[in-house]
Amino acid sequence: MKKEIICIECPNGCVLSLEIKDGEIVNLEGNKCDKGKVYAVSEIENPVRVLTTTVMSEGLSVLMVPVKTREPIPKSELLNAMEKIRKIKVKRSVEAGEVIVRNFMGLGVDLVATRSVS
Repeated sequence: MKKEIICIECPNGCVLSLEIKDGEIVNLEGNKCDKGKVYAVSEIENPVRVLTTTVMSEGLSVLMVPVKTREPIPKSELLNAMEKIRKIKVKRSVEAGEVIVRNFMGLGVDLVATRSVS
């Protein structure tokens, strides 16, 4: 299978032409720096994303508290993560960077507040 992606690792924005076989890159063209190859392999073979969203609050000055995963999580887990997040309710003041859920979904990544809320 052939696929084109745009590298976002540096300002060049290279258009990478990939040939993929059995979920692995067998040929890569178009990268102007080594970061392009690393990005392509990550994006095709193990895509990850930082999840940024909100959780409900109760008794606080805002209805929702903005949160994110401290590190990227597998892209394939994003929908499951959102299902879990829908069930979370923050009932106390939090500071930006404070852990809301430690080891979120057993992925070894914390879910943290991105804004202080009282």
